[in-house]
Amino acid sequence: MLLEEQTDTIWDRFRTQMPITEKWAFFDHAAVAPITRNAQTALHQWADQATFGAMQGWGQWRKQTEEVRKLGATLVGARAEEIALIHSTTEGINFVAEGFPWKAGDNVVTLSGEFPTNYIPWRELKSKRVELRVVPTDRGRVSLTEIEEAFDDRTRLLTLSWVNYISGWRHDLAALSEMVHRRGAYLMVDAIQGLGVLPVDVEAMGIDFLAADGHKWLLGPEGAGYFYIKQDLLNLLRPVMTGWNSVEETWSFDKLDREIKQDASRYEGGTANHGLISALGESVKLQLEIGVDQIEQRMLALNERIRARLEQIGGDVLSPKKFENRSGIISVQFRSQDSTDIQRCCRDLGVLVNSRGGAIRISPHIYTNNEEINRLIDAIESTVH
Repeated sequence: MLLEEQTDTIWDRFRTQMPITEKWAFFDHAAVAPITRNAQTALHQWADQATFGAMQGWGQWRKQTEEVRKLGATLVGARAEEIALIHSTTEGINFVAEGFPWKAGDNVVTLSGEFPTNYIPWRELKSKRVELRVVPTDRGRVSLTEIEEAFDDRTRLLTLSWVNYISGWRHDLAALSEMVHRRGAYLMVDAIQGLGVLPVDVEAMGIDFLAADGHKWLLGPEGAGYFYIKQDLLNLLRPVMTGWNSVEETWSFDKLDREIKQDASRYEGGTANHGLISALGESVKLQLEIGVDQIEQRMLALNERIRARLEQIGGDVLSPKKFENRSGIISVQFRSQDSTDIQRCCRDLGVLVNSRGGAIRISPHIYTNNEEINRLIDAIESTVH
């Protein structure tokens, strides 16, 4: 269902949650997104409680944290016991990179063009004599066969971004999982560029590990996100960054020999950032009320409309043509103008885009409307012509 076939009511209603629209036409959700009004309220409430009551709000905060964990489980099709609340995608990836039972001579496969978060932790495994194999891609585009050709009998894990942060190329996670498991390896997914606006079901898709911060498409604050680990694999990884909150009978501080928790919350070793977590939960709640399947339809419709308008003004759209590979990101180049110059000129006209990989990266959200798309196109056209 395309944009014209959908009622605007639900999107207009969501738009009231986004105060950013009062100042900017915002097309940079793939970087750091604005938070929702409900998330802002949650942060204010937490700050008031912390200011005037200190830890007297702990009981309520802990309850909110568990509710946000359940929301994350619903979002990815997991059980709450398989979800840890994390501070960043980097943290979740390192849980796997540092906790996996590597042996000298093992190797990890990843793709070229990954964001540094999904490259550096694996590169640093060289100290354990683990090889990192990088499969060449064309702005994220790569075939399943090309990836499998990098595997051998010492390949332990494939790690990749669900959506490429430059081009917006979306991988078929179910197909990748089938290949990876057939080769006796595991699948680690950096989901930050898709989670919230593209549907994912970790069980149905066969994903082993997944991490994503909430400050992009989930419209949450920086510093709160989700890590998923399949329950059957919990004891495969050595828990890293453990602490008082990693063990059973959490509040029995005088009992030092308690066992490590048998769920994903073992990774939450210390005190949680309750304010940020509660804010994330408010934004996730809003998106789940709409439904990620419906959100995906909206995002692909916006992608198609913006793509067509860019081509009309001479843009060379680099993002995928096939709908199954598209996401919320549209990457475009104009031969007559440098992408950073276009970005700067757009900002001067109240339109926020980004520049990645020598191209303009445009990333709308479900509350983006036609007036903002017109402003975007007018701003770019005034720069390149």
